[in-house]
Amino acid sequence: MTRIAAQLSSTIDRLLTGLLAAILAALLVLVSGATLLRYLFSTGFVATEDLGILLHTAMVFLGLPLCASGPLAMRIDVVTRHLGPRGRAAADILSDAVTLAAVLVLMLGAGKVATLIGGTSPTLGISESWRFWPVAIGGGLATAQLVLQSMSSDRRWYSTLMIVAGGSALATLPHLPLLLPVGLPSLVACVVICAALAAGAPFVHALIVGLAVAVPFGARLPEAAIVQQTVSGMGKFLLLAIPFFLLAGMLMNAGGLAHRLVSFASALVGHRRGGMAQATLVTNLMFSGVSGSSIADAAFGAKVLAPALVADGVRPEKAAAIVAATAVLPNIIPPSIAFLLLASATNLSVGALFEGGLYAGLILAASMAVLLHVSAGAPARPAADRRERLSTFVSAVPVFGLALVVFFGIRLGVATPTEAAAVASVYALIAALAVPGGRNASLAAFLQAGRETAAIGLLVASSAPLVFLLAVDGLPQALAGWVTVLGNNPLAVMLIANLILLGVGGPLDVGPGILLFAPLLMPSVIAAGIDPVAFGVILTVNLMIGGLTPPVGVLVFVAAGITGLSASAVFRAVLPLTLVLIAATSLMALAAALWALL
Repeated sequence: MTRIAAQLSSTIDRLLTGLLAAILAALLVLVSGATLLRYLFSTGFVATEDLGILLHTAMVFLGLPLCASGPLAMRIDVVTRHLGPRGRAAADILSDAVTLAAVLVLMLGAGKVATLIGGTSPTLGISESWRFWPVAIGGGLATAQLVLQSMSSDRRWYSTLMIVAGGSALATLPHLPLLLPVGLPSLVACVVICAALAAGAPFVHALIVGLAVAVPFGARLPEAAIVQQTVSGMGKFLLLAIPFFLLAGMLMNAGGLAHRLVSFASALVGHRRGGMAQATLVTNLMFSGVSGSSIADAAFGAKVLAPALVADGVRPEKAAAIVAATAVLPNIIPPSIAFLLLASATNLSVGALFEGGLYAGLILAASMAVLLHVSAGAPARPAADRRERLSTFVSAVPVFGLALVVFFGIRLGVATPTEAAAVASVYALIAALAVPGGRNASLAAFLQAGRETAAIGLLVASSAPLVFLLAVDGLPQALAGWVTVLGNNPLAVMLIANLILLGVGGPLDVGPGILLFAPLLMPSVIAAGIDPVAFGVILTVNLMIGGLTPPVGVLVFVAAGITGLSASAVFRAVLPLTLVLIAATSLMALAAALWALL
């Protein structure tokens, strides 16, 4: 029985991964084809946006079973890693019960909405219920996957029974009548979310269960409303840029273009004080314009750049720290997935955010360059000659050209972010297919990008109902009172907002931080006269610094995990770079506040 359950679970995983990759490929054909028709023939598909959103929504929610385990689950192990064997086993049972409850809530709620909703899409000519069926199907498959994985593990039968019973009990809570009305049911949701996260539950599932538990306490979000809010959270064409930028970065790596940047950076600054440390910084600065993902760059740097740093005489933990700290840049230098999430949450201009992010990224890079220069020893290699620099530059030109086309195409309004991202993906696919073994590498990139798209999309979707509940409970007004406790002076508002963001950046990843706190803080910032784009950039930088600080520190954990080092040792080694980044961000925040006073 155990072997059969494991085989079935593996089969579901493989089939779903392939299905998500196929949907991603169809999305790429749809958007790139529509872009080509628009620019070359001044025509296009009437239903491109609606069909693209429908396919993206399907890809995200069909990926529910794939995002319950592994790195894509975004678990927080601050508490569980300190527990003994029995405590950890109990936490695992509770975590899986939360996961089961979340997928049951989504599955049952989606089935209810799909059968009741009426209307037909004016562009696609199909029922509006098609938007909700992927949620029901994904929830059903996730339920089956969770039970199969529990049966295939070394757990006792009663552990699986406890998971099923606990998850089912939690999933019934939204159906209960009002039991105990409280003034702020969103606080109940937040307490439950924190408890679930402490038990090691996936972030997305913790959000859904927190909302479900809050219903009997007066939350105005019954099961069907939770599902409607999650699906509505995916209803923006702008969000399609995220899977395309993820795919472009992975294909660039598969096609060897990322390695060309490493060679050029090494030839450019490898002979200077700091050697490969400076080359690592320059590589991340250049590759940021393509990948848009800090985690992807941290993984690439840990595999490729960390060994080169160690060979250059850098201590292993410091090498991992340099990789983690410089990986902050990809979510600041455009194109940035974080800025796409921010634009989606606040309706700010993507082009303006990209321009502000470029300036901020250069300031952060310069700050780290100074520290790396001061703290490094004498250079360990001779300077590259002019011929080598020219050769490596020419080989890297295709990457630079793509980055410039993407940035200026969006900033000048020539292309939408989604169109620019699709063009980048097609370009990267051609480059990857042109190298030996490129076909297999490209397939692997599509498979991985599909899974990561589902994880990010579920994060966006599950954050939407919580933000709605917080707004209903008046938290933006309460937070505005906290932010303006020292008055509506821009300096005071910026100081308190930055302290809040640094505080939440530790336990929260940049995605949840943006989706939850940007809509809450932005009204107070605008009321104080601070430029919302400048604050949006500073908000993102603050949350990205959280990727280097405990307890979560996702960039540190990625670098430490791949290099096989202790996370605590890397946290200690990255502290000087973290302090430099905080100092540079503080200066940018001060400048934005002073500008508001003028």
